[in-house]
Amino acid sequence: QVHLVESGGGLVQAGGSLRLSCAASGSIFSINDMGWYRQAPGKQRELVAVISSGGSSNYTDSVKGRFTISRDNVKRTVYLQMNSLKPRDTAVYYCRAEGTYHSGSYYLADFTSWGQGTQVTVSS
Repeated sequence: QVHLVESGGGLVQAGGSLRLSCAASGSIFSINDMGWYRQAPGKQRELVAVISSGGSSNYTDSVKGRFTISRDNVKRTVYLQMNSLKPRDTAVYYCRAEGTYHSGSYYLADFTSWGQGTQVTVSS
């Protein structure tokens, strides 16, 4: 099993900044892509940013130039630095990771895990 624990959400005024963290734990062999998604009330969950194990990243258009995703492969942690926050960024933010884990003494299996979500609220 692989578990993801997020932290760093909260309430901030428009124009402010927040930094989200998500740490992976468990019988992990390797982690490939790690990413951040968000879901606003009444809307579908959407991809915010994703980063590969090699450090390549992609962002949804609405956050380009304001958000930065990064990761620490030793700590198995992904970060999302959010600057110039806007009220429309208000949502529950979820981290996601995929990779392989030790499913037994001699076996590896693929995993896709989600964090529990952290609320980000941006006031106008």
